[in-house]
Amino acid sequence: MRQFDEAQLALGGVCQSAALVKDIARGKDFPEEAFESSIASIVKTDPDSVSDVYGGVIGVRYGLVTLTQQLGHQAKNKDTEITRYVASLLTLERKLSRAPDKLNEISTRIDNVKRQSQMISLFDSQMLGNLASVYRDNISPLTHKIQVAGNPAVLKLQGTQDKVRAILLAGIRSAFLWRQLGGKRRNIIFSRNKILKSAETTLSNI
Repeated sequence: MRQFDEAQLALGGVCQSAALVKDIARGKDFPEEAFESSIASIVKTDPDSVSDVYGGVIGVRYGLVTLTQQLGHQAKNKDTEITRYVASLLTLERKLSRAPDKLNEISTRIDNVKRQSQMISLFDSQMLGNLASVYRDNISPLTHKIQVAGNPAVLKLQGTQDKVRAILLAGIRSAFLWRQLGGKRRNIIFSRNKILKSAETTLSNI
């Protein structure tokens, strides 16, 4: 897979996190395999390939579908809330990249979670809480906060808050990978058709 196509997998990972945050915050059903793939991507710190970050291309299918809808030519398929989450995740990742102390702290704590996952499922409520705390302690204090919309009754639940924060952490991880692969925000505007074609081709081969 070309580096350009690999970058779109990572951008799909960002979109997947954005779509999952919207689903979870509203108490809607969401694809469990996409959720687990995104959460698992956080601790894939030494992957063999970009697709390995998501447990294979199938692991980011929900995000690639979301990406094609957001960049496609059907206005009815576009979602301004998902666009806002994606833009916010990319902005937060850029801010975080300029804070090496926070990056080191995040790396240390993710390594701890990775070790714990050998004994406790990564999707256990305790582990999701641990991942959520990494986001809360190191990313939430940054100046650009993500305002999550949804069902107030659902959002006040601790389990929901932990899932949302953990998925946002996964989104930051994908945004970091996307930039490592040469992704730039201006490309989303000026290379939209090229990105769209790449995502559609990848989806057709799943």
